[in-house]
Amino acid sequence: MAKKKIVVLTGAGVSAESGVSTFRDSDGLWENHRVEDVATLEGWYRDRKMVLDFYNERRAQLPQVKPNAAHIAIASLEKDYDVQVITQNVDNLHERAGSTRIIHLHGELTKARPENCYNEMDGFSEESVLDIGYESIHIGDLATNGSQLRPHIVWFGEAVPNIGKAIDAVEQADILLIVGTSLQVYPAAGLYAYAKASIPIYIIDPKDVPVRDTRLMHIRDVATRGMQTFIETISKQ
Repeated sequence: MAKKKIVVLTGAGVSAESGVSTFRDSDGLWENHRVEDVATLEGWYRDRKMVLDFYNERRAQLPQVKPNAAHIAIASLEKDYDVQVITQNVDNLHERAGSTRIIHLHGELTKARPENCYNEMDGFSEESVLDIGYESIHIGDLATNGSQLRPHIVWFGEAVPNIGKAIDAVEQADILLIVGTSLQVYPAAGLYAYAKASIPIYIIDPKDVPVRDTRLMHIRDVATRGMQTFIETISKQ
């Protein structure tokens, strides 16, 4: 008998309990930087060194943080279910927790790509993406095509190349689980709408969510405790 398909959409709330700063804090800053300065193409072209330094610091912090109980619980679902993780996070905590199928919507801190391989229609070429681990990128670090390397991050105003893969996954889900995301950043916030009308949708978030859907079951808790509740709930079904 085929395993049920669980698609898990995760956001900053999953990694926050590991000590990872959220992409946009309540004051509109990210690690004391204006998002416009470090997460837009305009900011990149204004000051490449500042942007590289910012992401180099974020990347250097990654080995110091560890997957938390929510990451581990999500990975544990693979024992009994066919699991696809779709994450808005740019860290590698899902991988380190043991999840094996992950779609990164907003890029990955541990990768780099040429600054000139992007276009509005197609996004970037997967072949041009380099795995750099926790190493820094500096001004003068060039790709094979002679272009300056930039962080492999999808900035505001850029296309989200993996959104098509994410939509396909959600359309095939038997259960949709949304963890630690406020459903306010598009296009990721609209993914739940692609779920089949017959499937349950669980959302784990301690705050109100701006979604009204009769399929939605809100587990009002932080990610670590909420995942325990979710696993207990589906184990009874």
